[in-house]
Amino acid sequence: MNPQDLPNIEPDLFDAPTADKVFAMTPSGHAPRILLLYGSLRERSFSRLVVEESARLLQAMGAETRVYDPRGLPLADAEDASHPKVQELRELAQWSEGMVWCSPERHGAMTGIMKTQIDWIPLALGAVRPTQGKTLAVMQVCGGSQSFNVVNQLRVLGRWMRMVTIPNQSSVPKAFMEFDDTDRMKPSSYYDRIVDVMEELIKFTLLVRDRSDYLTDRYSERKESAEELSKRVNQRSI
Repeated sequence: MNPQDLPNIEPDLFDAPTADKVFAMTPSGHAPRILLLYGSLRERSFSRLVVEESARLLQAMGAETRVYDPRGLPLADAEDASHPKVQELRELAQWSEGMVWCSPERHGAMTGIMKTQIDWIPLALGAVRPTQGKTLAVMQVCGGSQSFNVVNQLRVLGRWMRMVTIPNQSSVPKAFMEFDDTDRMKPSSYYDRIVDVMEELIKFTLLVRDRSDYLTDRYSERKESAEELSKRVNQRSI
């Protein structure tokens, strides 16, 4: 169908996606950059241990990783955004091409520690969107039987942050039984699932990172930008 047959469409701003456009970018050669966040401040935090195990796997797959320590991060809006821990988190969010979020389940939901980290990452920093188009893997640890409450909530937040959340996920029940005395994860189907999730995250990150700008380019935003430009030009001509 010709765009001219669509009366509500601005033809000059309409862009039909094609495979050539999607795959036009030359692939980057640097290691995928992955930021990992965990949701507990306990001395023996199982979400942190899962994240550390995940970071080892990601490094073995060729990624560069950073694990953010949330200790000392203030509650959202309790301090100015110039707070050093907030600045550190935001700089890591901009640096990353993909993220891993892992939280314990507390009262059927993610922890406040986890939510605070996400709340401090804004949708926009000036002209930069720190999370848009970046990949995301979601995981949770449980003190009892397996649950998926937290990963479901994290998926909602990932969508709200305009991230590409991968299909696979991990939920580790009775996490206190899954680690040995050296804090390394024991062999199990839960460990294998984490390997699957990290493998899928790397694949999606390699697929998406060079095409993020194109994949997140939207008709409505092109139209809005064109209207704003027109207003500015018309103002100057008055």
